[in-house]
This record gives sequence, C-alpha cells and structure tokens, in this order.
Amino acid sequence: MQELLGQKLLKEKAVTKKQLHEAVERQRIHGGRLGNNLVALGYISAEDLKTFFKQNPVAPANLEETGLELSFIKDLIMKHILYLGEFSLAELSDKIKLPGKIIDQAIEELRSEKFVEVKSASGFAKAMYRFSVTKPGQNRASDLLEVCRYVGPAPVSLEDYYGFAETQTIKQIVVDETSVRKAFSELVISEKQLRHIGPAISSGKAIFLYGPPGNGKTTIAETIGKVLPETVYIPYSIIVGGQIILLYDSVNHIPVHDDSTGDTADHRWVLIKRPVIMTGGELTLKMLDLDFNPIAKFYEAPLQMKANNGLFIIDDFGRQQVDPQNLLNRWIVPLERRTDFMTLHTGMKFEIPFDQLVIFATNIEPAKLVDEAFLRRIRYKIKVDHPTEQEYTTIFKKVCESNRIEFKPEVLDFLLSNYYRRLGVELNACHPRDIVDQIIDNAHYYNHAPELTKDSIDDAWENYFVEV
Repeated sequence: MQELLGQKLLKEKAVTKKQLHEAVERQRIHGGRLGNNLVALGYISAEDLKTFFKQNPVAPANLEETGLELSFIKDLIMKHILYLGEFSLAELSDKIKLPGKIIDQAIEELRSEKFVEVKSASGFAKAMYRFSVTKPGQNRASDLLEVCRYVGPAPVSLEDYYGFAETQTIKQIVVDETSVRKAFSELVISEKQLRHIGPAISSGKAIFLYGPPGNGKTTIAETIGKVLPETVYIPYSIIVGGQIILLYDSVNHIPVHDDSTGDTADHRWVLIKRPVIMTGGELTLKMLDLDFNPIAKFYEAPLQMKANNGLFIIDDFGRQQVDPQNLLNRWIVPLERRTDFMTLHTGMKFEIPFDQLVIFATNIEPAKLVDEAFLRRIRYKIKVDHPTEQEYTTIFKKVCESNRIEFKPEVLDFLLSNYYRRLGVELNACHPRDIVDQIIDNAHYYNHAPELTKDSIDDAWENYFVEV
C-alpha cells in the first residue's frame, strides 16, 4: 500500500518524487505510515491526506466514463422496461443509476430500432415524455432475459472497482487507543489482550484468536468490527468479460444514507458501513469462488470479495467440513499479496483486491491446525484464555445487572467453592450468562421473579453441567 499511495500522490501531483523519497527515508528511521510521515515533513496536510482516502464516486459525464458499451446499456434498459411498461427517462435513470443524458442516448437508438416508442407527452421537453416498449421490443427483451436475467443497476468496471477498493483500503484506517477502549468497555477483557488487539486492528493484518471454547473469541472478533471507522463505497455489481457479478448484499452490507453528493454522485455505488462478514463451520472452498447461477446466468461475489475494505471473520476455524490445510492453502497467496484470483465459467481468470482484516478464531490448538509457514503469515496471534476469578466475578455482576437480578456475593462464593473449586471445573466467560439464563427460565416456568440463591444455583448447575 505504501507503493500504491506514493504512486497515486505522484500521479495527482500532490507531492514530488524528492518529497516522496524523503518521506520513505523518514519512515524507515522513525516508523509509522507513509502518509503520516509526509504530513510530519509538511509536504501534505492531514486534511488533504484524509480527503485522498475518502473520495466519492463521481457520476460519469459521458458514455466512455461509464466503462460500459452502449449496446450493453441498451440491453439492460430493454430488460428493465419489459417490467416497467410505461416509463419516463427519470424513472429509468433511477432504476439503472446512470445519468439521464446517457439513458437518453440509449433510448434514442432503441426508438430508431423500433423497440421503444413515445406513448404520450405533456410538454415539449423530452423529460415530460412517457415511453413504452413495442411488441418487437418485448420479444427482444424476452430473448435478452434468456441470456442473462440480471435486472438491476448498471455495473461498474473491474478497473473502477479495484481503484476504489485501494483508495478505501483497510490498511489506512485510523484506530487509536481511545476508540478501542471505548468499543471494548462493555466486555471484561485483560489489559494485556487490549494492548495486543489495538495494534493488530491498526495494522490491517490477519489475526489469529485462539483458546478454550466459551471465553469470548467470537465476541472479541465482532467487537473489532465495531472499531472499524468510517464508511466505504461498493458497487451494486461489477462487469468482467461481459459477465455480471453481484456484489452488494443486503444481508451483510449496511447502507448509510448520504445526501451530500446529490446529482454529482455515481449512484451505481452504495455507501455502507465497513463490512463485517462472518462465516463458521459451514465454510467450504466453493464459497470462496464466484457463485454462478445457471438459471439467472449471472454471478454472486464470494465472501472475501463482499468483505473487502472491512472485516472477514472465520469462526470455529478447523471445524469446517473440509481439511483445514486445504482452506489454509487457499488463503496463503491472498494474505501475502493482498490480491485474489477468480475464474469465470468461460475460463477467463482475473484479479480482485483482497483488502480486509482477516480474523481466524479457533478453540483448537494452533499447532494442530496449521504449520509454521502459515503461522508466520499471521502477524498477530492472541490467546483468549479462561478468566481469572476476579474477571469471572465482574462478568457475573454484569450479567445480573443486565437481567435486573440482584447480585449476591455470598451466592457467587457458594458457586465458586462448592462447584468450581471442589470439582476442578475451569472458569469460562460464557458460564455466568448461561447459568443466569437457567435461573430465569426456571423462574418463568414457576411464575416467580428470578433470584440468585443457593437453590437456584444448584438447579442451574445440575441442568447445565450434566456430565458432572
């Protein structure tokens, strides 16, 4: 990313080659990021640097800037208007997310080909026209739907997508100690873990969370997602080799309203929170490749592509239905080069950005899962261990407070002495929540208020730890 930032700043004449060289030398001596070193030397302002990494997609001024062929836009319009029936240029522009003048250019050709006709007009301006699809147009649209059933916003080119993903890179996020501590303030986590987690997030490099089950690895991974700052733009879809790849996912991507750009924005892009994609035991190698729908005849982007510029959590690593080593081999090149390769069913192979903070979370000993070569590629390895009695007590208090149950220290002492210490059971961070849930369930059934008592602890323990 250093090389990319330098190249872009040079291209836009924001710095000179001499200034860039001095910043690289300063970085070598003092550390830090290239951008911060340029700011420290006074060659670029902090505000200008921030603006450089926070650009808005600008609406294409002409057909060439769309990255699309006019014939493709015409075909997409035909499929839309088959469902619309009557339409205006404004309505069609809203559906396809392209400026009206580009839509008008395509409509004029479709009119000359007798696929579209003017239905009515309430004025002389073309914006007041109502159009409709002709019978030959309906036949043409039906034929096009047999080739590809994608009917949505116009796609962007792979080149434009790649460029924006690099501009919004996870490698340049600014995460400070204050924001990390604030995000983790609701969790009971050791000072040592916090000191490791902060730099790991800021680095943008892969993290390996490991340790015994039930102690918060998944919760920590999800909380890291809350730390990721700002928003990013992603396109609804991408076109590669004439094939459509659907990228925007309403389940995993959270849109953010943005009215600051207005008509100047390219509405083929959606402003979203930095994505947080999680997968677990259901992960297969196939899910990391393009998913071609043989009926709709277009692709859906794989998980890692949906996670670009954000966080990708592989939970329960090692519990997948495929050999962990095969999954690891699939990740080696992307983690090292920060690029991945996809293949269309036509045989065309192309490169996509792999720009995400990857978290592997597992309760299996790392040495049993991965070899040394792979562990070297995971810069940060953080153990999430059993809580201490003090941490366990704090967790139990928080769980009681959140459920409006009076916390009684003497009852907790009874639990620790009579069960954990006597039976030699390890403390787990999830136990307080699960024990209190048992108490609440029992109270609801017998129609009385949940209460922390020795009897309720006995019942909860017997139900929960059936093996003891």
